[in-house]
Amino acid sequence: MNRFLAGALALALGAIPAAAQSLDDLNIQIHGYATQGFVYTTQNNWSSMSSSDGSPAWTEAMVNVTSQPMPKLRVGVQGRYFLLGNYGNAITLDWANADYKFSEKFGVRFGKVKTPEGLFNMIQDIDPGYVWSILPQSIYPLATRNSILAHYGGVAYGKLPLPAKSGALDYRVFAGVRMIASNDPLLAPLAANGILVPNGTSGVFYGGTLQWHPPLPGLMLGATQAVDNRQNNMATLGPMTGNSTLAEFKQPFFFGQYEHGKFMAAGEYMRLPPNFFFTFVHGPTIPVQQDDRNWFLMSSYKLSSKLTGGVYYSSTFDHKAPLGPARYQKDWTVSARYDVSSYVYLKAEQHFMDGTGGTAGSFNPTDNTNVQPETKMTLLKIGVSF
Repeated sequence: MNRFLAGALALALGAIPAAAQSLDDLNIQIHGYATQGFVYTTQNNWSSMSSSDGSPAWTEAMVNVTSQPMPKLRVGVQGRYFLLGNYGNAITLDWANADYKFSEKFGVRFGKVKTPEGLFNMIQDIDPGYVWSILPQSIYPLATRNSILAHYGGVAYGKLPLPAKSGALDYRVFAGVRMIASNDPLLAPLAANGILVPNGTSGVFYGGTLQWHPPLPGLMLGATQAVDNRQNNMATLGPMTGNSTLAEFKQPFFFGQYEHGKFMAAGEYMRLPPNFFFTFVHGPTIPVQQDDRNWFLMSSYKLSSKLTGGVYYSSTFDHKAPLGPARYQKDWTVSARYDVSSYVYLKAEQHFMDGTGGTAGSFNPTDNTNVQPETKMTLLKIGVSF
């Protein structure tokens, strides 16, 4: 009952006109959205939901408040309620930061800041901003959004003009600590093997992103290099306790996007090669290795003022996993979005999945007594924004 009450309250809040949310006299802006989704799968249960019977256990509501007390200073905070099957059902802090922009060439923000890695990480928390019901799960798994969206620390950013009419270069340099909660789906595959990380994991996290805007209007090419280092995180295996260590690993992203009129095309590649080692007191040292090569290609077209269609192909492949469908996942997706009004929108999406691999435990064996290699998934969503 609580999940449906929270969803109803969030949707009701979204009906408030945007004009009432602009507090110009205080230089404060309040914005947000709320969505209610329905998921049906033909075979496996997805992301801890009873989706093979059809499930409405997918609710999200977000509110952010920003203020600009000085011309170059902006402060803000964003909270989020999220429910996806057995995941979430809580209110969390998405981000809270102060941003001072000295000039177009240099600015800084600090606090809990959104991590500028990859193509969509900075906007994956803004559901009204794109056509897809879910972004490609090979790189942006929905259930783990809270963990990969932001980090505690800072970001330096700016835009630099390039000589000889060769365009402009956006840069983002980030550093701090990334934290993964103990109940995050990223840790679900470990829990399925009896390894628990009761306090979650955290570690030093840093990197940078470059985006090149060449003279061709609408084209952007970019790359991110992120570095993660997690050491001495407590883990348990039955009666044994110990530490997990993770040698420093580099996580590269390469991406591009082209927009022209009503047309958009984009693609991205990311490699995830972590190697965990659990060293238990009076017990074994257990390596947990993977080498995921993840990528997607997508395109969308605005068919009318209210209707937008899209398609993408998403792929993940773990080169260190045993042979079989758990080693990979290929996902063909067709999407549509219809804007009922300035505040209300509808989304529908059909997925054709081959394989059960992936980093977020989407087809966790604990949710499926007999995991099947192929799944069709239908997503329906209604959203309001203000």
